[in-house]
Amino acid sequence: MSPARIIILVVALVAGLGAALLIQRPSRPAAPAVTRYEPAPTVPVLVAAADIPLGNTVAANDLRWVDWPASSVPAGVLRKDETPGAEAEVIGQLARVALQASDPIRREKLIKTDGSGFLSAVLPSGKRATAISTDSRGANTAGGFILPNDRADVIRTFKEDTGNTNSENYTSETILTNVRVLAIGQNIQERNGEKVVVGETATLELDPRQVEIVAQAQKSGTLSLALRSLKDANDAGRPSEEGGMTLVRYGVTSRNVKQ
Repeated sequence: MSPARIIILVVALVAGLGAALLIQRPSRPAAPAVTRYEPAPTVPVLVAAADIPLGNTVAANDLRWVDWPASSVPAGVLRKDETPGAEAEVIGQLARVALQASDPIRREKLIKTDGSGFLSAVLPSGKRATAISTDSRGANTAGGFILPNDRADVIRTFKEDTGNTNSENYTSETILTNVRVLAIGQNIQERNGEKVVVGETATLELDPRQVEIVAQAQKSGTLSLALRSLKDANDAGRPSEEGGMTLVRYGVTSRNVKQ
């Protein structure tokens, strides 16, 4: 064999052995790609630090700032970049609705009373708050299950003058429909898990003419409340028999038109 062929054979053998070694050598895994996450921009938003019941005065420890994603900040909330003095603005105001912890603070959920009472502050313009006597046993308030912010009908029960002293006839009629109950006794809010408080009075939200009707009806009979379903709470409703109220004076029955 010629020397040239021997050299070629040796080179081929060395190359084959090198290839075999490379095949048998375990390959190193590729380094994983590193993904960098940039934090989304946030905005400090004023929220309730604890539950704030309806009618409570907001204190400094009821508030805190929370970093909120700037892309999803709800409209109308108090932002530190827009109102740096928001805390001082809302401290001392009353909660118009119950606020849960971490709820964003909105101006429309609070109200300045300027020293006046809560009910006068939250009453809509043109409305009046009038209390009626109720039965402490719950007979006049749907067994005690009428709560603040429920809707109810007002029913008047009175004794008819039949001229017969040996018999007593009572008549009931609905004098107002779909009125809002503001409070039961001194209770103006129902809390989760709180027992129903049966008060001696129920405070109703009425217009001036309805106040006159209720005042007159209490003098001539007793008043009861009938709870309305939530499904028809938004119905305007209509008084019974064209809005009249039966009055008995000196044995003569007459009807007084309400509105």
